[in-house]
Amino acid sequence: MSMTAWCISYKIAKGAYVQDYLVASEQVNNEILSKQKGFVSWKVFADGDTWVDLVTWESEEDAKRAESAGATNPIALKYYSLIDMDSCQQVYYTVERSY
Repeated sequence: MSMTAWCISYKIAKGAYVQDYLVASEQVNNEILSKQKGFVSWKVFADGDTWVDLVTWESEEDAKRAESAGATNPIALKYYSLIDMDSCQQVYYTVERSY
């Protein structure tokens, strides 16, 4: 079984503040994502107005199961409200090698 990287690119919603987004993402990490089976790490990257989350999981099954973990959670819903959901693109990658 190989580790999986969940890569999501997106833009922050119009009118949302970066600092509010960063606080919300930390709350999602601490209260939801990091508590999911197989969670390894979450890194947030930015280049101008494009943001990328790189979330590493022990398996693809763990990653896919976690997709719905916060579907109705108020903390997750606040986080999602700060993202332009129409701009989201999500891909799963198998980690072939790590250095």
